[in-house]
Amino acid sequence: VQLQASGGGLVQAGGSLSLSCAASGSIFEIHAMAWYRRSPGKQRELAASITSGGIIDFGDFVKGRFTISRDNAKSTVYLQMNSLKPEDTAVYYCYARIRTTPGSFDDYWGQGTLVTVSS
Repeated sequence: VQLQASGGGLVQAGGSLSLSCAASGSIFEIHAMAWYRRSPGKQRELAASITSGGIIDFGDFVKGRFTISRDNAKSTVYLQMNSLKPEDTAVYYCYARIRTTPGSFDDYWGQGTLVTVSS
């Protein structure tokens, strides 16, 4: 199983960016998909998550600025980030909890995509 993330880049404060992450491989079922981030000098933190049933959770810092969605047919999760701030600068990692064979869920991580927000 692989998670391929894309969409990072450089944006000015107040701008928007959209990230996507596609899972591929021998996937039987995907439960949760999420985006985490690691800012310089900080621990990794949850940005947003969405379960297969559509339950969504956001990190406290999001405050209504981000939207997460998923396309189950494409095994893809999206993160729309609006009103970006310099403190949103981080490497954003895609995460998915995937069952490759009946009865066994495992955690998978993408390679990370850098988001830089200039002031």
